[in-house]
Amino acid sequence: MRTGLIRFIIATCLIGVVAFGALAGTVAAQPKEQALPGWETNTAKRSIELDELMSGGPPKDGIPAIDNPSFVSQDAAAGWLKGQEPVVSVEIGGIARAYPLQILTWHEIVNDELSGVPITVTFCPLCYAALAFDRRIDGETYSFGVSGMLRHSDMIMYDRQTETLWQQLSGEAVIGDLTGRILIPVPAQIISFDQFRSAYPAGAVLSKRTGHIRDYGKNPYAGYDDINERPFLYRGPLDKRVPPMEKVVTVSIDGEDKAYPHRVTRKRRVIDDTVNGKRLLIFHADGAVSALDKSQISDSKMIGSTGVFVNEVDGKPLVFKYKNDLFVDEETGSQWNIAGHAISGPHKGKQLEAVAHGNFFAFAWFAFKPDTGLYAGE
Repeated sequence: MRTGLIRFIIATCLIGVVAFGALAGTVAAQPKEQALPGWETNTAKRSIELDELMSGGPPKDGIPAIDNPSFVSQDAAAGWLKGQEPVVSVEIGGIARAYPLQILTWHEIVNDELSGVPITVTFCPLCYAALAFDRRIDGETYSFGVSGMLRHSDMIMYDRQTETLWQQLSGEAVIGDLTGRILIPVPAQIISFDQFRSAYPAGAVLSKRTGHIRDYGKNPYAGYDDINERPFLYRGPLDKRVPPMEKVVTVSIDGEDKAYPHRVTRKRRVIDDTVNGKRLLIFHADGAVSALDKSQISDSKMIGSTGVFVNEVDGKPLVFKYKNDLFVDEETGSQWNIAGHAISGPHKGKQLEAVAHGNFFAFAWFAFKPDTGLYAGE
């Protein structure tokens, strides 16, 4: 895996690797008051030290964000997107869009607007972190790019208006004028394309016409999604409770954090838990394959799809069981899909309230949230 990953970095951005590698060496030796070479970032205002940043290989914008995304119908996308392939599903105001990981793996950021809400949809392959954020701050809309830098193996984004540097996994500004600001998360799920089509028949799909030539459908990180691997470009401590490359479903509710290992969610399928007084449902269904397993994403292992929802329907919680890739509530026998929609039974047409959550490699989450409670129920 290491050889393939390094070959990818060199092949995609050889000049950038050399140039930025030299810059990174310079950054570590810089006095704290000096600016990052090639950046307009106000480094005097920061919540981390500059030497916490690492080169990820490509330079600033060496991995190009998608700023003017175009979309195609589901039928058109089916010509190149297999049903089991993972997509990031985002729904706002009744309008849904799918952002295939086969595209996001190569671009990492899509600046979009959905139902009048400007959002940025992000994916850090090294952490398997797919997150969406509202990109408005104090009424101003910001656009984001890929800095080429990492911290704890997680992507450092930057906004083009102030060149403030942002931690993707937490949505927090860490160096620059906006340091301390936190982007508002937008609920997003990694589910399969087939699951997206079933849940959102009118939903559009991000087009491969990005303005860039990439080998969409190929996984440049072949073999990385392996529980026996070690994190790449990570130099921090590891939580001993969970293998670093096991995935965890994570939630943060008003300052309380909790993580649910895939080994548990995959076995249980439904977890009914309370975090900081809020009763939640964690669903784990079959459906999506990994984006970081085989060299061809569609040939990869099945890892499933997850979702987190508030357990309340008409003011009351329900008890769910998993059956035939759907979730059935015991109270009425209604069937619910992975998107939290009731598709049959007395509750048909109702929808569980989605909760913004993560679905990451464990090492990445615990690097930023070391005090996270771990769900241990088997």
